[in-house]
Amino acid sequence: MGTTEQTQTQVNMISVDLLVIGGGPGGYHAAFDAADRGMKVALADENATLGGVCLNRGCIPSKALLHVAALIQETRRASEWGATYADPSIDLDKLRAWKDATVQRMAKGLDELARQRKVQTFQGRAKLTGASSAEIAGHGRVEFKHCLLATGSRPKSPSLFHPLGNLLMDSTSALALENIPQKLLVLGGGYIGLEMGTVYAALGSRVTVVEMQSALLPGVDSDLVRPLARNLASMFETIHLDTKVTSASIVNGEVQVGMQKGSEETLETFSKILVSVGREPNTQALGLEHTAVQLEEGGFIKTDSNGRTDEPGIFAIGDIVAGAMLAHKASHDAQRAINWIERGEAGKSSVIPAVVFTDPEIAWCGLSETDARRKGIAFHVSRFPWSASGRAQAMGRGEGLTKLILEPESNKILGMGVVGVNAGELIGEGVLAMNMGASAKDLAHAVHPHPTLSETISEAAFAGMGQAIHIYKRPRK
Repeated sequence: MGTTEQTQTQVNMISVDLLVIGGGPGGYHAAFDAADRGMKVALADENATLGGVCLNRGCIPSKALLHVAALIQETRRASEWGATYADPSIDLDKLRAWKDATVQRMAKGLDELARQRKVQTFQGRAKLTGASSAEIAGHGRVEFKHCLLATGSRPKSPSLFHPLGNLLMDSTSALALENIPQKLLVLGGGYIGLEMGTVYAALGSRVTVVEMQSALLPGVDSDLVRPLARNLASMFETIHLDTKVTSASIVNGEVQVGMQKGSEETLETFSKILVSVGREPNTQALGLEHTAVQLEEGGFIKTDSNGRTDEPGIFAIGDIVAGAMLAHKASHDAQRAINWIERGEAGKSSVIPAVVFTDPEIAWCGLSETDARRKGIAFHVSRFPWSASGRAQAMGRGEGLTKLILEPESNKILGMGVVGVNAGELIGEGVLAMNMGASAKDLAHAVHPHPTLSETISEAAFAGMGQAIHIYKRPRK
């Protein structure tokens, strides 16, 4: 990162308005935003390019592979419609090169944006040495008025699996596509495990998923998970729920895994195991002990809603603070923090959507049924099944569902959930509706084009008002 001239001239002390430590979506967003507002900004990151885990080892490469997986699944599904294709021939080297080229193009674009904004970028680990200073390995000392920590997270790695060597994958190494294992065990039925399981199943692996809880995607509303679970049951070899892995060892070049469900214990052998049991914040070795910054349970940095820590002048955003570990949340956090740094203004909060990029996709925002029941919040639900959507039926994807969580009297939108192809592209309308304080009536009377999947949103809104046309719903008393 940075130019040769910068590297040569920045080896001694520099002084900036803002030092950003971490070059992921939160970090570079904060750096670029601050520079646009006239601040002198430096950004330090250990990686050779900006983008953090999301661009280099997460969101973007995984979605590139999921796009290929979806294409493969679509060609297989097409035989039901009269178009039959031969099984694909997978060129791993070419697939890997295409994925990497996608990442490199975007990384080069970020480097250019940093140059255009005159953000000084440094490759090296940065460590705080006080409340207003830091040391960047290989570059020297930086003094700052403000510092923003955005160092992201890393995959959790239970010690049980450490002896497995190269037969063990995490969410990062799985994206390297070293090979396609004949039998793959995915430990964890969350979104990372299911997304990567989908990729490897499409490329030819026989995939088994083990989840300790009683459902896939624990915490997500069951009616949204059901269509996905049905599709994965046909795509994966086995899905074990209420099951935990008790042992893992290498036997004859493969991984022998002990699993327990209730009182029943079994042994099974796999070519490789992918562990995806969550992520943990990168808050170690930041030099926090030289500041008043405090940590919370789980190693997260304690902040207020604007990212302020207990050390005036030091902010933290993204995965290193408690909450959803999502790239777009980190970017939103960054904007709120910079608003405060520039003019002491509390940033405007927004609804944060979530998307699981499986097949079908699941997306939601705002209040879920699960959370509403847990919190004792009054609500009613309006659902529109995609079996009644002309567009979904024409695509052969009638398994989907769009639903709204509504306030009982006012029909104000409290939440939205979608399961179906391209659900992630639809959920933004729910976010906008909630940010605007919209009701079901507002959504219903926003005319949506026909035939599209977006119609399912207005149809769900009409259903919530008792005015559904394409489904019959008994009037609410």
